[in-house]
Amino acid sequence: MREIRVLLADDHPMVREGLRASLDGEEGIVIVGDVSNGQEALTLAAEIKPDVVMMDISMPVMNGLEAAKHFKEQQPDIRVLILSMHEDRGYIMKMVQFGVAGYVLKDVAAEELVLAIQTVHHRGTYFSSGASSILFSQMGLSEEAPAAKISKREETVLALIAEGLCNKDIARKLDLSVRTVEAHRQNIKKKLKITTSAGLIRYALDNGLAEA
Repeated sequence: MREIRVLLADDHPMVREGLRASLDGEEGIVIVGDVSNGQEALTLAAEIKPDVVMMDISMPVMNGLEAAKHFKEQQPDIRVLILSMHEDRGYIMKMVQFGVAGYVLKDVAAEELVLAIQTVHHRGTYFSSGASSILFSQMGLSEEAPAAKISKREETVLALIAEGLCNKDIARKLDLSVRTVEAHRQNIKKKLKITTSAGLIRYALDNGLAEA
């Protein structure tokens, strides 16, 4: 089988060196480059076409949040795996919206990093246990089953919500009024018994209306 080609992006040289030392010897994985910020990651990835970009969030010039959004728009075939110390749900939810394939906290063992890389490379998603518990806790989901199925139009609106679009952008994209979009959003929440935007995003991901 062809080796999984991985590009590392972290602004700390010692972290990059440590990741190289941990991963370069793993069978089936090869580190094809390392950079110190998101802009360098985008530029080098366009040249060398890695399978997976593993990057931090806090980086100079262009941070991981911005870079993830650009990867989704410009190089969607490259799988983005976040390796970060940030345990904030807001960061994780933004990364999900921007299409990352996985989010791993920096305290995981090398074996789990390998598993994460393999999983996202094979078109799966991977969230370490710490990231998963943060992502799916207090999401505003009811324990009851949804009261009713949403309409096709509401599914379309929900998919755009999961992409991170605001009501104004959704209205423009679907040629609707902002008030109509807001009404759809409220109806979706009522039907699915979901009270938060984070909960709506999770529902969209779990039901195939959006891609992680």
